[in-house]
Amino acid sequence: MNPPEVASARRILIVKPSSLGDIVHTLPLLALLRQQAPGAEIRWLVNELWAPLLQGHPLLDGVIEFPRQALRGLRAPLGFVEWVRRQSDWRPDLAIDVQGLLRSLLLARAFGPRKLIGYSDAREGARFGFDEVVETGLAQSPHAVDRYLSLAGHFGWEIPRPLPFPLPSGKAPEGSETLPSRFVLLHPFSRGRGKSLEVSQVAELCQRLQGIPIVLAGRADVSLGEGLEVSNWLNRTSLPELIWLLERAAFTVSVDSGPMHLAAAVSSRVLSLHTWSDPVKVGPYPDDAFAWKAGSIRSMQDWRASGTDLQGTRGKGEFPSEAIPAVADFVRAAAAGGDGHPLPSKGGTVPT
Repeated sequence: MNPPEVASARRILIVKPSSLGDIVHTLPLLALLRQQAPGAEIRWLVNELWAPLLQGHPLLDGVIEFPRQALRGLRAPLGFVEWVRRQSDWRPDLAIDVQGLLRSLLLARAFGPRKLIGYSDAREGARFGFDEVVETGLAQSPHAVDRYLSLAGHFGWEIPRPLPFPLPSGKAPEGSETLPSRFVLLHPFSRGRGKSLEVSQVAELCQRLQGIPIVLAGRADVSLGEGLEVSNWLNRTSLPELIWLLERAAFTVSVDSGPMHLAAAVSSRVLSLHTWSDPVKVGPYPDDAFAWKAGSIRSMQDWRASGTDLQGTRGKGEFPSEAIPAVADFVRAAAAGGDGHPLPSKGGTVPT
């Protein structure tokens, strides 16, 4: 397939069911596809858990929700066949399997696309089911964003810079009027093994940032105890509401997680904390965002230029408590506003 054929496609399907971070990484590809095929009807196949991130997206014409949780167990094959039958009235001219797994290949094929494109690093033998394979070995970097944008090199498209990460509008959560006008957002917990901070580390970090309004966000089944002076929004926000919070944060500190990538899509004012994961591969994408790894805080531009073998510094996957003071000092300095004014004390106002 060549670029004119893409531009003439009437219906395009993006297959990227999960996870949150990977969906965020695919947003620049969506923007590129919309640019190349402005008149196409573009839909995105996504697990229903992550559908709220894409619903109402200005560059999409539809979101196809896959009921992953419901299609489990012995009845899953029958349920899948029934789900496919309900989708049979929409057949894409072009489908792009960004997920690159056998499951996503089957999902893409279920729509009967006239052409299915996938990536060379697809797993579980999925690449052998594609009509056309995009080589990811020539990507600008090993980061998922650049691997997905290998499609541009495959077709000879120019990639826009700065890279867009289009998101639907955020939604103000109930009670948001009680929040300070500017704050540091802290996302310290993750479902990923060995990525979360300990509650004691969260408490120490907040104590060292005393005087700066802190909003705690994300999902975690933890007890923070008494005396922690933060606005606790754990388990209280939907994805659109989390976007709203991130858009208003003066700075975000997050462990390696989907919400970290969401924060980096909204702003480069992010510090990502990495234990065993490699920030060059899975850190925040903007060059001027920051990542902590193995005792160092560097910009992503510097991490990418360092040539350090970060994959060999996995350790036990636990964030060291002795790093908390340095993180706090960095955040206190970095959280100054663009006008040079520091963040106000809790309850204060921001100079304009």
